[in-house]
Amino acid sequence: MTATDRSIELIRTAAQAAADKLAHDIIAYDVSDVLSITDAFLLASAPNDRQVKSIVDEIEEHLQKELGVKPVRREGDREARWVLLDYVDIVVHVQHSEERVFYALERLWKDCPELDLPADAKATRGKAQEHAKLQAAEDAAEPGGDW
Repeated sequence: MTATDRSIELIRTAAQAAADKLAHDIIAYDVSDVLSITDAFLLASAPNDRQVKSIVDEIEEHLQKELGVKPVRREGDREARWVLLDYVDIVVHVQHSEERVFYALERLWKDCPELDLPADAKATRGKAQEHAKLQAAEDAAEPGGDW
């Protein structure tokens, strides 16, 4: 069994919306062979809670406007560290970068086929690592000491 054309359309639209809001490391997996509850997972991350919320809102807006769908469930909004959007056919995970590293969902789903995504979404691969390096350099450059 493979992800349906509808699921792939939802994934691609959601991935483009996430890329538009500068999400990091966007990737999608066809989980239809191992899960009966959904066809595909989309994973994306952001370096802060505000951006996680912004990405989630953008995904919801694009899927509603372009494809006429709303999530049946939205979880994790309050803290915005890991927000899950359940569209039945697909499940979208938008995580804070720290949660993304800690939970490493890619390890869990690495045996599932990766779904092809729009070029903008593919271009986000490695952005979390780049951001972490830049942040570390900025933190190291800040003068320490007393106020």
